Amino acid sequence: MASATSFYDFKPLNKTGAEVPLEDYKGKVVLVVNTASKCSFTPQFAGLEKLWKSVSEKHPDNFVILGFPCNQFGGQDPGSNDEIQEFCQVNYGVTFPVMGKVDVNGDDASPLFQWLKAEKPGLMGLKRVKWNFEKFLVGKDGAVKGRWASTTKPESLESVILAELAAKQ
Repeated sequence: MASATSFYDFKPLNKTGAEVPLEDYKGKVVLVVNTASKCSFTPQFAGLEKLWKSVSEKHPDNFVILGFPCNQFGGQDPGSNDEIQEFCQVNYGVTFPVMGKVDVNGDDASPLFQWLKAEKPGLMGLKRVKWNFEKFLVGKDGAVKGRWASTTKPESLESVILAELAAKQ
């Protein structure tokens, strides 16, 4: 989607294969994370859920986390969309939206992730996701405000998210 100019131009698929217009999140701060169920970073689901609840308590209806399962890194999310959903809920009590499985790199990369990487390249300008649980913060205006590596604990992003929520558009 080369013509995309903001986050709101995309319609990724949810766990049932239905399009989710990201325009529905207009005016909200969104944390986009590529996730995996069998990765050393998988316990970050607990941190993401804690962050989701903490920020949502202070700013109901103004913040969302969108998880995008990905099996591209060591085959660490081989399950079906239903199996992934169940894993997230049973093991980590996840209540934020976990979307349908996507590729984040390569020829079949999700258009959303192609755009996110182009808008906020990684270290040394690399336009690829290095591993599971990379995080992209999208502001209320639909622009990418930040990008963090897998090693960044979700809870450490709360102050950045709160600052973005407080920012004037």
